Amino acid sequence: MADRVTVIGWDGSPLTDAARSAVGAATLVAGAAHHLALPEIPPAAERVRLGSVDLAARRIARHRGTAVVLADGDPGFFGVVRTLRAPEHGLEVEVVPAVSSVATAFARAGMPWDDAQVVVAHSRDLRRAVNVCRAHPKVCVLTSPGAGPAELALLLGPVHRTFVICEQLGTARERVTVLTSDKVADHAWRDPNVVIVIGGQGTEDPAGAPGGRAAGGWIAGRDPGRLPGPRGWALPADAYGSAPGEGEGAELRAAQLARLGPRVGDLVWDIGSGSGAAAVEAARFGAAVIAVDRDADACGRATAVARHYGVQLQVVHGTAPVVLEDLPEPDVVRVGGGGAPVVAACADRRPEAIVTHAATRDEAEAVGRVLAERGYAVDCTLLQAVELDTEAWAERERAVTFLLSGRRPHL
Repeated sequence: MADRVTVIGWDGSPLTDAARSAVGAATLVAGAAHHLALPEIPPAAERVRLGSVDLAARRIARHRGTAVVLADGDPGFFGVVRTLRAPEHGLEVEVVPAVSSVATAFARAGMPWDDAQVVVAHSRDLRRAVNVCRAHPKVCVLTSPGAGPAELALLLGPVHRTFVICEQLGTARERVTVLTSDKVADHAWRDPNVVIVIGGQGTEDPAGAPGGRAAGGWIAGRDPGRLPGPRGWALPADAYGSAPGEGEGAELRAAQLARLGPRVGDLVWDIGSGSGAAAVEAARFGAAVIAVDRDADACGRATAVARHYGVQLQVVHGTAPVVLEDLPEPDVVRVGGGGAPVVAACADRRPEAIVTHAATRDEAEAVGRVLAERGYAVDCTLLQAVELDTEAWAERERAVTFLLSGRRPHL
């Protein structure tokens, strides 16, 4: 095992005295090509091209001598330190940090970033990073080959955002470009790069002009406590400015959301979104949401409610199932209207979970058959909610509904 392993962050500036001393004493140096070309590396040191960090860690673990690992930015922030410290390698490391590429990118843009979400984009799961960009007004994306600015913009589709693209930070070829998302795919971008994606409710423009968000905060990322509206979820219908429509009661909505479990990185479809109550509440959990309704007035109300509660919502006017063909793949789906044909179309897109409701047992059985035929484990519960007048303690209103949910069994 290496006698000593030092991980050095590099942000393009000259190496610190501590970093220079560690490199000068190294018998093995691992890093990218531009790190291995640094003049401070001893000529006799073994050089390891850092492709797979896991493979490099195994090689370092077998090395007899002093090892140095060079990495861009802060190696402890989405960097190589996590892999090097994995139990299977048994490496104890010393870290000489540098300014992270995220901090540098926001510095170049002249923007604060304590209210930003930070995600890593890989080609194998790029859609999750894209969903965070859909759902949050300020996101920093650490890209990778095959999951760069162009791919991000293409997957965002009609969702309009502004991209601040920071290429090769800290090098002589550094370049910062500001573009709207619809133009990003028209360009070729150099690796490595960092992308700041901004837009929607409560953001700032790249020049730092305020856009409605109060100054200051106490927690990094989005603070749910600062979203407009009362505490809690499954709020009564009047919190959304309308009388409850069919299947929009608070109790049913609470049960549906509990079965869907929307979370950051998910894309939720709300088909037959009505007032927008369920869509907005899913968005308040941090998920990206597409609300679909055939009624243009309902779409307008959902847009207004999303604006009131300070969440991002993509509203699509159209009739399911036809309108669903061009939508990006969902993680979970709520079907508020359309019955078995719409549920079938949603199930064909293979989301993890689908929830819906039915007014009669015959309707419930039809939906259950559709889900079961497509390989979903089906659950059905008869919900009865009775609203009481708390002055007279008398029944005010009663609602009885079949709640159906389908979940892919292997998940």
